[in-house]
Amino acid sequence: MADFSFWDERYARPGFFYGTAPNVFLTGAIGRVPNGGQVLSVGDGEGRNGVWLAAQGYRVTTVDGSAIAVGKAQELAAARGVAIAAHCADLLAWDWPVAAYDAVVAIFVHFMPSERPLVHARMRAALKPGGLIVMEAFHPHQHGRSSGGPPVKEMLYDRATLAADFADTEIVLIEEAATDLDEGRHHGLAEVTRLIARRPTAQ
Repeated sequence: MADFSFWDERYARPGFFYGTAPNVFLTGAIGRVPNGGQVLSVGDGEGRNGVWLAAQGYRVTTVDGSAIAVGKAQELAAARGVAIAAHCADLLAWDWPVAAYDAVVAIFVHFMPSERPLVHARMRAALKPGGLIVMEAFHPHQHGRSSGGPPVKEMLYDRATLAADFADTEIVLIEEAATDLDEGRHHGLAEVTRLIARRPTAQ
């Protein structure tokens, strides 16, 4: 299993490292998912997105590799009066459900090129036919900026990378954009890549 001590140390600090408000792109995109749908939020950290989704009436499962983050996500859910199914797991080793979710949400979840296609394939397989991937990631132009993102440029995703990984889906939206982030330590102008993709209903 991967070593999540870096993330445990980060999330052990007081407060919420990336805040408690949801990602802005997610709030605009999730309306495409039916009310009450099953949503999986991967790499959900301290739960800001998963808890918000649950508050909108979705049935939410969250997964993160940091046990400290998962504990804080459960505390945030309790404080907000909502329920989430929160799991501590390495996404590379997790026993992913298949055809189980109306949406899979991945907000600033990054992997090395040797790992990324496998994780993205499992995200797609976790969708029910017609289900949606909702993803925002840092673009390679973000490398070196202080507003967020991994320090390894190969872990950043451009439009072509995501289009290739999700070539067997219906691309609803794919774009590269500059955005002004205000998400705790993700703060300031940032270069991002966004994707909404639907699993074909015939599969």
